[in-house]
Parts: sequence; structure tokens; C-alpha cells
Amino acid sequence: MLKLLLVALGFLISVSSSMAMEDKFKFDDPKQAALFLELTKVLRCPKCQNQNIADSDAMIAIDLKRKVHELVSKGRTKQEVVDYMKQRYGDFVFYEPPVNSMTIWLWLLPLIFIVATLTWIIRSRKKVVQQIDHSQLEKAQQILERDE
Repeated sequence: MLKLLLVALGFLISVSSSMAMEDKFKFDDPKQAALFLELTKVLRCPKCQNQNIADSDAMIAIDLKRKVHELVSKGRTKQEVVDYMKQRYGDFVFYEPPVNSMTIWLWLLPLIFIVATLTWIIRSRKKVVQQIDHSQLEKAQQILERDE
């Protein structure tokens, strides 16, 4: 009986918490609701840094969600909302940084690192192969033939 009561209590708590999580932002058009959800997932919380505003409970994230709701309700497009947020918070607020003179290194450094690493690996393998002379190869061949 006690187990049944605990299960019922757990169920009631989970139901009430899920009702509290119900979306507070209402839209007349389902397309606007979908756009709102998409935007809140691609806009970064300025306080949390690596969390989108959909998942953040920071006050600034809540303010950003309200502003996104307002702009989407007014019929703004995704690009217009993103541009609005970038204008106020910089490129950092958007998870996909543009390629420009300030961010080009974000895109090029991994490529430079890969090319440098591959070059180093290839050169070091050539040096190892060059260090082995023919006399050593002949000795190794003789040892192998003896073991057979």
C-alpha cells in the first residue's frame, strides 16, 4: 500500500512539474511557433556562453526569448531576427559565426593544423626509411632465412 502511495505521489509531482514547463509563448500560426523554437535553439545565451536560449534559465536568456517572441509575432523572418540579435550582442550570439576578417582564423586554424601534422608525419617516415641502409637489410634477411 505504501509503495502504491509513493508511486502515485511521484506521478503527481512529475505531472505538475511538466505542466510548469509548458510553453509560455503562444502563437496564432504554427509556422511562427516553429520559427520561434528554431531561433531559440540557434541563439546563444550571452551569460551561459555555450547554451542556447531555449535551454537557459538566465534572466538575459528569458529576455531574449521574449524579444524573439515579439519579433516573430510581428512577422519578422529568421534572418531579420538573427540580424537584430547580432546587432545588439555581436556575432557571438549566433552559433554559426560568419566568415569575415575577424573569424577567418576559426575556420583556417584547424585546416592549417591538419596539413602541418600530415606534413610532419610524412617527413618523419621518410627519415626513418632513409636511415635503414642496405647492410642492415641484408643482415635482417639472413636472420629471417636462418629461422626458417
